[in-house]
Amino acid sequence: CLKEGLTVFRDQQFTGDMRSAAVKRIRDVRILRAAQFREDQGPLAHPVRPESYVEINNFYTATVYEKGAQVIGMLKRLVGDEGYRKALDLYFSRHDGDAATIEDWLKVFEDATGRDLAQFKRWYSDAGTPILTMTEDWDSGAGRLTLNFTQATPPTPGQPEKPPRVIPIAIGLLSPNGDEVVPTTVLEMTEATQSFRFEGLAARPVPSILRGFSAPVVLDRKVDAGERAFLLAHDTDPFNRWEAGRALAKDVLTSMIAKGAEPSASYIDALGALLSDDTLDPAFRALCLRLPSADDMAQTLHDAGIVPDPEAIHAATEALATAIARKLQKPLTQTYEAMASDGPFSPDAASAGQRALRLACLSLLNRTDNATRAAALFAAAGNMTESQGALACLIDSGRGAREIAAFYSRWQDNRLVIDKWFALQVAHATPAEAAATAARLAEHPDFDWKNPNRFRALLGGLAANHAGFHHFGGAAYRFYADWLIRLDPVNPQTTARMSTAFETWRRYDADRQALIRAELERILAVPGLSRDMTEMTGRILGGG
Repeated sequence: CLKEGLTVFRDQQFTGDMRSAAVKRIRDVRILRAAQFREDQGPLAHPVRPESYVEINNFYTATVYEKGAQVIGMLKRLVGDEGYRKALDLYFSRHDGDAATIEDWLKVFEDATGRDLAQFKRWYSDAGTPILTMTEDWDSGAGRLTLNFTQATPPTPGQPEKPPRVIPIAIGLLSPNGDEVVPTTVLEMTEATQSFRFEGLAARPVPSILRGFSAPVVLDRKVDAGERAFLLAHDTDPFNRWEAGRALAKDVLTSMIAKGAEPSASYIDALGALLSDDTLDPAFRALCLRLPSADDMAQTLHDAGIVPDPEAIHAATEALATAIARKLQKPLTQTYEAMASDGPFSPDAASAGQRALRLACLSLLNRTDNATRAAALFAAAGNMTESQGALACLIDSGRGAREIAAFYSRWQDNRLVIDKWFALQVAHATPAEAAATAARLAEHPDFDWKNPNRFRALLGGLAANHAGFHHFGGAAYRFYADWLIRLDPVNPQTTARMSTAFETWRRYDADRQALIRAELERILAVPGLSRDMTEMTGRILGGG
């Protein structure tokens, strides 16, 4: 787990230095939450360094790689840039060419910085995502703000109780007019419950908590829509600014799904102000325009005690996106046109950011213009990013048969591009057509199911289509299980990893649970099933 986490972290740092550090951080956290948090919350939860295993191939996981990188990032925050560099130099001097352990790694940091990291080691031995609960007390007479934190990690398989961990909590305080009165400060939490005081404040500030996502935890804090909108408009930390917008969007979607509420005009107005702020990185604005994923919303509803309905999530997301497109049509159109480039393709960060923002605008405008812009962009696209983005919009709108054929005709000899072609059609199919689309493409002459990338493109595309995968009747479940059974004798590693599409089955309604349970039991009953699949499917089925 050490080399995996360190390699991922160094790659993240390099990309952040070469591109936008804030955008890279947001993208990394999105991946972490989508894959690793989901793993931690289910029957497949395990520590970054597992104590034992049935099949070692089943530990090429998001926990080992993505959470492993986050743990090293926390270590860097705790010791500081200078301490981290000093420790890393000592590590390579002392262990280059060796099979170093986590104990060796932490000893290097202790020797280089003088810190005791015994408690920090729990991040490697304990599974689960800590829940960090925060409340605040304001004493206006003394000008004092007290932040109260409590940490608790839910039980995971084999680990019912977890002692407190070291949690670096990066915070800042903003004045009521948006000025930063306390710049980013890292609070070091080591107890189950701990409070931190800030003195000499002229007015009650607005806290910005967990800046830069300083620790892989779930923050439980009561924040109203007004404060979220304030942070979206004024926070000086890009991650928390994006996080405020994401939380607002989730609140709006939850109200639409659970209460039948209309799309929030104030949220759309806040999004419009951010869209029109040309001082912001286009890549950052593009991320802010993207609504929460369906899987993210399913987990949000589940955490709120609401059984997630995939069709309702899909309908609410489409309704909110359409409302945004209608109300912000003018600035979206202006930005879409402003981000166009007449020059030759360039892979630099600025150009990539402009393409990302242009496609984010197109994805919204696509809901009001009958895919006219998408068709025009596909015809004129001079790069894969815009060609693929335009094709996705066309498929979303129910059009694109001609463009799908044209894309295949042009790229049929490029295996990696045709992987995209397979994935796009399934991932962007309507919920009712997703399983049938996957079945049709499985008959295509270029569907080489023994090629792992091609298999992942088709089956992974189906699993990524949340409403399509969970469409009532279970056709997608049966199709998916059929192909896992077929591939298992040939490539059990890929099959086992892809079986995790079923790991969240217990959060859905009783009918869907019964359908998925039947498929998991059918898989387990296959004679000669690999150890990889037996372990993974058994844990998914048996997990509570």
